[in-house]
Amino acid sequence: MIESFYLKEHLSFKEERLNFKNGLIVFSGPSGAGKSLFFNALLSVFGFSVSDAALLEAVADDKLSLDEYGIEKEAVTIFKFIKQKSARYFVNSQNISQKVLKQLASGFIGYLSLRDTGEFENSSLLALLDAYAAKNDRAHMQKITAYKECYEKFVEIKDTLEKIKTEESKINELKEFASYEIGKIEAVNPKVGEDEELIEFKKRLSKKEKIQEAISQAEAIFESEHAVNSALGLMGQESALFDETMNFLRAVFEEEMQKINELEDIDVESVLDRIEQIKALKTRFGSIEEILEHLKKRKEELAHYENISFEKKSLEADFKKLNSLLDMAAQELSASREKFLKPLEKLINSYLEKMYLKPCSISLLKTLPYDLGAEEMSITLQDIEIKKVSAGEFNRLRLSLIAAANETKANSSGVLILDEIDSNLSGKESMSVANVLKEISANYQIFAISHHPQLSSCADQHFLVWRKDNESHIKELNEEERIEELSRMISGANITNKAREFAKSLRRDNR
Repeated sequence: MIESFYLKEHLSFKEERLNFKNGLIVFSGPSGAGKSLFFNALLSVFGFSVSDAALLEAVADDKLSLDEYGIEKEAVTIFKFIKQKSARYFVNSQNISQKVLKQLASGFIGYLSLRDTGEFENSSLLALLDAYAAKNDRAHMQKITAYKECYEKFVEIKDTLEKIKTEESKINELKEFASYEIGKIEAVNPKVGEDEELIEFKKRLSKKEKIQEAISQAEAIFESEHAVNSALGLMGQESALFDETMNFLRAVFEEEMQKINELEDIDVESVLDRIEQIKALKTRFGSIEEILEHLKKRKEELAHYENISFEKKSLEADFKKLNSLLDMAAQELSASREKFLKPLEKLINSYLEKMYLKPCSISLLKTLPYDLGAEEMSITLQDIEIKKVSAGEFNRLRLSLIAAANETKANSSGVLILDEIDSNLSGKESMSVANVLKEISANYQIFAISHHPQLSSCADQHFLVWRKDNESHIKELNEEERIEELSRMISGANITNKAREFAKSLRRDNR
């Protein structure tokens, strides 16, 4: 339920704050007053439309699933739209994209625009049929689950088989490529850390002659060692620190010369070649760790290519078995749907009869198995395609589906926003629509625009939208004001006593 709504600077609206109750809420007023503009604002705060408003805010008390969107739950949920340089959306003060907001809001808000064919799509009709069947037969949901599980496995194996067949057509090329890369890496056979060791060796090699020359020049210090010791003795100074330093220098020079002598025994050219070989592999595949991982992957692929015939044969056997199981699951689901097709059609037609329409026909057409089953569902009105029926018939048929869903689905609740659901109807037809909406409003909060007094007279709340000095306004009407607005809807700007009497009778009948 939407508890309240606030808008600021939305086209012809300056500022409005409205509080809503549950049930049927109707907005009326002269053409061009701003009813559609207001609905645009209401839809915009939930991400269903785009608005130029400076600020929109709606407070809802529905038990929404916010955890999956990473939004903290509060006692109420506050939706906010702010437009400065760009449009921004918030839920409980947390910034959210319009796409995610619309996805979240779709869980509790249903929006039906003019000529919206959503209820007539195959997926929506099948969902309605399945809900009706499940309500009357618990086993129906088990059949749906069994079919979907079987279909998912069937598609998985089918996709794998198709991939294998694609691979088979170029298997030799794939094997050659995998073997080529395996051979290239194994020919070098790099070890983790080897590249760093080789680079360090190359650095030492480049400094070899400089180190030798430096040591040769530095060794002259040892020729003065005896003279230094004699001088220290004559001065009465200890020579231990000097002796220790000189011994340290001898050890360092000897160790470095030993390393240099070891370099003499190494084939420098082969080392440089190996550096280049590893460098070439790293350029192509990345680090040595990545090179070895690539080698492992290519070996696995080669093993797969070698065993592909065996895999294909095994998968074909599984595919055949699953295909048979899928056919059985589809037949069971189809049989269950066929069982409840006519009873659902009867339920829908009961609402059509209330709204002075001839019966519709719903049918199941067999198809190849897909994610929803092995049939598609369609609906016609007096053998006429939905897209060809009049606007008045279209809206009443659509409403009959909503009413059937309301009666069928467990825990039906939420918000319905209807755009001129009773347009192009006679007074009698409009009243029939009003009665059905009133029935549905026991579970749903319904927002509707109406130009008919019949629907407006049934509303739990009646709001008037009017325009003055190019500025739009909205207010909730009290009983006396409702009579006046209903009278205007009946007779126009020049209200007659007869219109007032009729308006009063409508209110008496629909309180």
